[in-house]
Amino acid sequence: MQSANTAQIPGKIPETPEYVRVSLAAAMTLGFVQGWFYRNARLGCINLLMTYNGGCKANCTFCGLAGEKNQWRTGGSFIRVPWKAYVLEEVIERIIRTPSYVSRVCISMITHPRAREDVLRICRQIAFRTDKAISLLISPSVLKKDDLWKMKEAGAERIGVAIDCATERLFSQHRGKPVRGPHSWQRYWRTYEESLEVFGQGMAGVHLICGLGETERQMVEAISRARSMGGSTHLFSFFPEPGSAMESELPPPMGTYRRIQLARWLIDNDRARVGEIEFDNQDRIVGFGIPQTDLDSIIARGEPFETSGCPGPDGRVACNRPYGNEKPGNQIRNFPFPPNKEDVARINGELWQ
Repeated sequence: MQSANTAQIPGKIPETPEYVRVSLAAAMTLGFVQGWFYRNARLGCINLLMTYNGGCKANCTFCGLAGEKNQWRTGGSFIRVPWKAYVLEEVIERIIRTPSYVSRVCISMITHPRAREDVLRICRQIAFRTDKAISLLISPSVLKKDDLWKMKEAGAERIGVAIDCATERLFSQHRGKPVRGPHSWQRYWRTYEESLEVFGQGMAGVHLICGLGETERQMVEAISRARSMGGSTHLFSFFPEPGSAMESELPPPMGTYRRIQLARWLIDNDRARVGEIEFDNQDRIVGFGIPQTDLDSIIARGEPFETSGCPGPDGRVACNRPYGNEKPGNQIRNFPFPPNKEDVARINGELWQ
């Protein structure tokens, strides 16, 4: 459902800064579309995505935005769901009226030369007119360190850097020159380091996607690197995006993802180190380096298997992205709410699959 204000001009693609794309969950929360969340999940963060004629200039193999270049007119998907364009002014008006459980707005850049200035414009407007905390998911390939200071001055509180791949080889394979992409492994990690310098320890995070060809050991090492530098990891499970180069690939096995989720929680909460985690001869996790009673207690809480992302004022994750990694149903990968006893029992069964 769109109001007259959000109707698109036939044959013309709406562009930022006048328009932003809004995730399906955010569109439902803002009242642009009708819908309900499986198991009454509630979205804590309004996710916005910049948009330009011609789309993102990158060509990442796993990303629906790359796939859109071949199906722009029919509408692609990003992180599994449609992202429709709405007038920024109306989006902000609706953000102002959201319930208190919506505590954060995340503005996602795409790799486009105009995104550098436009993200500052949008950030300033939202910071001036709302009381929501603001995260920026940035594109290092079009930024310099000075831009991070400008982002902070514009009202951004936290930074996300979507490194996505666990190793330099996989980064190049999926995001670099072999696929005609502009991104550099070294530049992404350097921008993450600079983000921590500008915004402070704990105020930047790395996005990593499980299931792009890495081993469990390699993913744990990447998570550990992000933590040792002073930030944390926001973990995603690969989902095949229509139109992307990886549209026919499968998500990682549930057991793999559960083990990586648990390892991420332990590392980010300083309960385990990469050198203490045990692996078999295929680099699969076989032990987490803490007493079994402690491990059982942590699993029973369910928290390691909730969505990882930027927090709200209560310290719990606000950017909970309901069902962004899977279709709603019994096999939830990232729980957008605390898992119940039945969920935990299922997780225990999945953990060593």
